[in-house]
Amino acid sequence: MSGRIFRKQILPCEYRALGCTKSFSRVNNLTTHLRTCKYRKNHPPPGTKVASSRQKDASPPPPPSPPHSPTSDPAEFGQIGDDDPQETGHSSEQTEFHPFVNGKPCDEDGNILPDGTAPPPFEYELPQGDYYPFANRRAFELADLLYRRNQAPAQDIKDLLQIWAADLQDSPDGHSPPFADPDDLYDTIDLSKLGSVPWEPFSVEYDGELPKDRPPEPWMVEKFDVWFRDPRAVLHQQLANQDFAKEMDFAPKRVTNKQGRRRYQDFMSGNWAWRQADIIAEDPNNHDTMFVPTIFGSDKTTVSVATGQNEYYPFYMSNGLIHNNVRRAHRNGVTLVAFFAIPKTDREHSDSLEFRRFRRQLFHSSISYILQSLKPGMTTLEIVRYADGHYRRTIYGLGPYIGDYPEQVLLACCVQGWCTRCTAHRDNLDGPGGRRTHEHTKAAFESMSPKQLWDEYGIVHGILPFTDGFPRADIHELLSPDLLHQLIKGTFKDHLVTWIEDYLKQTLGKKEASKILADIDRRIAVVPSFSRLRRFPEGRAYKQWTGDDSKALMKVILPTLYCTRI
Repeated sequence: MSGRIFRKQILPCEYRALGCTKSFSRVNNLTTHLRTCKYRKNHPPPGTKVASSRQKDASPPPPPSPPHSPTSDPAEFGQIGDDDPQETGHSSEQTEFHPFVNGKPCDEDGNILPDGTAPPPFEYELPQGDYYPFANRRAFELADLLYRRNQAPAQDIKDLLQIWAADLQDSPDGHSPPFADPDDLYDTIDLSKLGSVPWEPFSVEYDGELPKDRPPEPWMVEKFDVWFRDPRAVLHQQLANQDFAKEMDFAPKRVTNKQGRRRYQDFMSGNWAWRQADIIAEDPNNHDTMFVPTIFGSDKTTVSVATGQNEYYPFYMSNGLIHNNVRRAHRNGVTLVAFFAIPKTDREHSDSLEFRRFRRQLFHSSISYILQSLKPGMTTLEIVRYADGHYRRTIYGLGPYIGDYPEQVLLACCVQGWCTRCTAHRDNLDGPGGRRTHEHTKAAFESMSPKQLWDEYGIVHGILPFTDGFPRADIHELLSPDLLHQLIKGTFKDHLVTWIEDYLKQTLGKKEASKILADIDRRIAVVPSFSRLRRFPEGRAYKQWTGDDSKALMKVILPTLYCTRI
């Protein structure tokens, strides 16, 4: 025995409400942590007064308009800041909120409240104590440690409980561990009233005609399980997250600077949200409502494990109200809502027309089924509670779908190599062509053969995108590029960097090109250390590129190429 005394960690971090889980046993350790806590950057400790950079003048600026009270006159703008740009470095901005789809608060029955009405307090039903269904705080924190923070395997949890039980046998009170076994811990977590939306399964199977001259393929008689969470419940959970109360837009807006130029930053400041609000406002019953666009993304992922490779097909959802910094900050602004099924067959039949069509139909029918709970709320008002505590009359809408190019091809039901948003020919993407729409695709189905659709318009015959069954939604308009694969890794790494290498080899020869590429690597390697500038001791010659690698290399590649003078 070392003789050291165990000290309880009873001093929590002051940013616990923002997500920090650290606790300390000594005041000096807590003080040291507060200086570097990652939640401190935009949130000073409680009780701390921070002078704004906009408050340099003697007279204070006028208060900004509250987010739930946009101006009733569309020609009138709400001022945000009133400083002279030459004095403060900030341009004076004007914000115009949509006059009808304006996010005005209402009560639980949908009656619009007067401006300035305080929201009702959040009340949570917590039966049998604050930590129900956990026996006490210790049991809750143990479950959080093992399941969420460490993601401990079931066998490790079992071994820990056994050691714990053996130690407690020697104690005079003879207590037992908080959980009997790993299954008891999992069942207790599942009983929690507050937390994640539960997972549900449904099965999909092939309903086409089976071949009569040969045995059917395994995928034709197999059932494929899709696991999902109710997107409507997930969306309500995101919208009511109190952490986002001051980082949400409650109405489409147009932000302009002093020179009258539009400023685009968060989703609701874009043109699409305003156009959707105009469509919704055509019905007078939809005035003084809230438009909530959803944002989706999916990408098939291969996870390598000791026993081989496992493929997963995750489907994510966010909402367009929260600001970009929230969505990027891993603060539950993006939620995993489904795992798609991945049908497989042998190599002989993997390129068969029936299998490829079934794979596409499985994908689109799965998304359509998962999103059915949102469909009624796209045309009928719902009363939904938001992060600021207010209720609002809400209309949902399908928003952007983020994916790399192969994912966009699958979503748009197009042929590989064609544009998923316009009808320009694949051999001349800058040539004549119009926008793809559901109406254009349906008309093409009726007037052209499958071969003509494939060769002349790049359309896969017989399949319509899942958005065809939802109001105000067209996948060809909603597709949004994946910045990682299409810009960072696609344009920069796969195109620019590869093009430079190919150019050198074709113009100078392989031997001379190798010398210049080696010189480029040496120049990259000797870049001096600097804040937010990553060093590459080995140059850019590494096998596996990540998105962070590409973004860091972007900052140093141009100076090295200029100095090389190729």
